[in-house]
Amino acid sequence: MSAEDERWMRRALELARTAEAAGEVPVGAVLVSMGEEQGAGANAPISTCDPSAHAEIRALRAAGRRAGNYRLPGCTLYTTLEPCPMCAGAIVHARVSRLVYAAPDIRWGAGGSVFDILGSTKLNHRVEVTGGVLAAESAELLEAFFRARRGPRSPSRG
Repeated sequence: MSAEDERWMRRALELARTAEAAGEVPVGAVLVSMGEEQGAGANAPISTCDPSAHAEIRALRAAGRRAGNYRLPGCTLYTTLEPCPMCAGAIVHARVSRLVYAAPDIRWGAGGSVFDILGSTKLNHRVEVTGGVLAAESAELLEAFFRARRGPRSPSRG
């Protein structure tokens, strides 16, 4: 893990905590180009009633507005959870060069865990993927969020 990857993943974790404070699943994302933040997002599908308001999509939208272009070549997207297929598709369409994620998503991951949309040779763009950067910290944040939502488990519920 490079110092730069850790720095930006810590920023994404800040955004994940912002989502958590708003009652959203704690996922954060930040898009970086040449050492500068271009766009950031925290999960907001619940509060916005928008199923596409994932952290990654929100970061891509902010960066696109800033750049005045939907294509974002040369950028790295840092996210606290491996992107789902929807987000992976948007990352490919935006021509993001690199994705760095913290925790793998064993149910919906599209960066190689369940699906490999980002590396598919059937698409016109492939994204370099690095996983596991601050994975334990991100996984604990997610696990604590879901534990709190489920409430304490009784011995009979296992």
